[in-house]
Amino acid sequence: MTGPARPPVVSGDRSGASPAPLAVTMGEPAGIGGEIALKAWTRRGEGVAPFFIIDDPARLDSLARELDLPAPIEAIKRPGEAAAVFGSALPVLKTSLAAGTVPGKPDPANAEAVMAAIETAVKLTMDGVAGAVVTNPIHKSTLYEAGFSYPGHTEFLAALSGIDTAPVMMLAADDLRVVPVTIHESLRDAAEILNTGLITQAGLVTAAALEADFAISRPRLAVAGLNPHAGEDGAMGSEETEIIAPAVEALREAGIEAFGPLSADTLFTPRKRETFDAALCMYHDQALIPIKALAFDRAVNVTLGLPFVRTSPDHGTALDIAGTGKADENSLMAALGMAAAMAGRRAAAEAA
Repeated sequence: MTGPARPPVVSGDRSGASPAPLAVTMGEPAGIGGEIALKAWTRRGEGVAPFFIIDDPARLDSLARELDLPAPIEAIKRPGEAAAVFGSALPVLKTSLAAGTVPGKPDPANAEAVMAAIETAVKLTMDGVAGAVVTNPIHKSTLYEAGFSYPGHTEFLAALSGIDTAPVMMLAADDLRVVPVTIHESLRDAAEILNTGLITQAGLVTAAALEADFAISRPRLAVAGLNPHAGEDGAMGSEETEIIAPAVEALREAGIEAFGPLSADTLFTPRKRETFDAALCMYHDQALIPIKALAFDRAVNVTLGLPFVRTSPDHGTALDIAGTGKADENSLMAALGMAAAMAGRRAAAEAA
């Protein structure tokens, strides 16, 4: 299985779209994806939007019994059946695994099923029969062993959707949203590939999404520097003046309220966070460290710039606690809620 060999998903007609159940992917079957999906369903009385999971019904039924979770499983043949089933059982769109699963021990033999679940969720959402894609965490090293060539979910989803521009990854909670301009690159490579166009494009996509999907009428973007103290006027690096400042100016010229470059060591203090709606960060950890420190159980991974809504819990497969019943479903709950809200806004815009 190799990334480039997989063709883009063809979109269906979305005219007159109505609310549809959310498509949840299985994620790594040896991880906690099944457990948190079962637990989220048991909390459906708390306003959880109807969803179905693309998984093996027998696997989930066995997992629910092992963890003593009151979550009956019902296999469905099509997403349209999910809403009627959801009140009494977790709807499962059946897919088959090539090998049995052992909690905490991923098997590359199941990689094809993991990726197929994502492909199915994307196709159903682009065809309008699912409302959004909510992905459970994948174990990338296991997928790489099976020949998967994408750096992660974000890049794979972009290929499936057939978009020409790079998607933007946002980590979002109620009180903080961050965007890493460079994503799955080493720190050395991130500094080398960073350029004005990349920052500007990330800012444009982010501002558009904040307005359309988060109902923020005039988004404010804080742009972080790359070097300590945002370069200290060139004493600690020239990237701020040569690359980042021109991007800030380009965003302002596009009508976006952007400001920076700002020193990252003070950007996420409580007072500073009140001044912006999203922060553009120059590399992966500059964005993810603050949001995971401040909102680990509430943060949601959102992919911006796709022709469909995609969210995911902001944590990994947690192989060390898989099968123990200790997994926390709150981040998945937040991902489901954010996906439903974003899909609802898009459906309303289309209807209007």
